[in-house]
Amino acid sequence: MNRILTELAQIRKVEFAQMNLENGTILEAEEFAPENEVFILSGEERIPAPVGEHKLEDGRILVITEEGIIAEIKEEEAPATEEVEMQSEEAIAVAEEVASEVAEEASDAITEEVSAAIEVAVAEALVPIVEEVAAEMKKMREEMAAYKTEMSAMEKKFSSQSAAKAIKHSPSIKNETNVKLASKRIPTAMDRVLAKLK
Repeated sequence: MNRILTELAQIRKVEFAQMNLENGTILEAEEFAPENEVFILSGEERIPAPVGEHKLEDGRILVITEEGIIAEIKEEEAPATEEVEMQSEEAIAVAEEVASEVAEEASDAITEEVSAAIEVAVAEALVPIVEEVAAEMKKMREEMAAYKTEMSAMEKKFSSQSAAKAIKHSPSIKNETNVKLASKRIPTAMDRVLAKLK
């Protein structure tokens, strides 16, 4: 009996550590370190963990290359690609915003320059035309003034003269012309009415 007690004393009580996977599955191992056995707890059963990489709740990755044996536990890899993507997306957004502002400012500046150039071009093109029209109008005013003076002089001249012999209308002379067109045709009702009106 002493011998059994000695052997029982030598048998140490093993306590298993437990960890959860990201999906909530419970893992159990004597210690979560390389070369230790690891099991999945399913109710009362202990199933050896399958081969593969399993993400733990704390973000580390449990690597199992042989069924039920831990090969290594890797620290969570920094999401460098996500960070780069986020930084590049932010950079693109900032670049688009700056480009939009620059385009707007450039558009405003170009619009102002084009407007100024158009005003100058229109002014240069219209000034000679306006001057020509103004000169022509001045000439027409002078001609009109000359005609007005001439008309006044003619009015005075004719108003001082007496009228010549008056011309009278003489309705007593009749010029009748008898024209007969198509005398051999049969007269229509209209022809008979017109004949009676004569």
